[in-house]
Amino acid sequence: MASSKEYLEFILDQLSDLDGISSKKMMGEYILYYHGKIIGGIYDDRFLVKKTETANNLLKNAPSVSPYEGAKEMLLVEDVDNRESLDMLFNAVFDELPPKR
Repeated sequence: MASSKEYLEFILDQLSDLDGISSKKMMGEYILYYHGKIIGGIYDDRFLVKKTETANNLLKNAPSVSPYEGAKEMLLVEDVDNRESLDMLFNAVFDELPPKR
């Protein structure tokens, strides 16, 4: 099942306090970037972020799910209504990811 543009727009609106957020449609899903680094994406209308140490700590009870068959598991962000938490999460994950190539 492909993700809806409406759900993408909702998530982007929730992240609108952050500069440098962008998205790219890929095979019916959406990859989310923060200052050029892939932070996560929208898969089957689920908001997923890369697993990092801080993301695991901030999302302690978040289920690990695979965005698609054969992919690395990511963390499911369930509380998409808390903008402040989402901003903190994106900044923390960004800081832990290697520099973009």
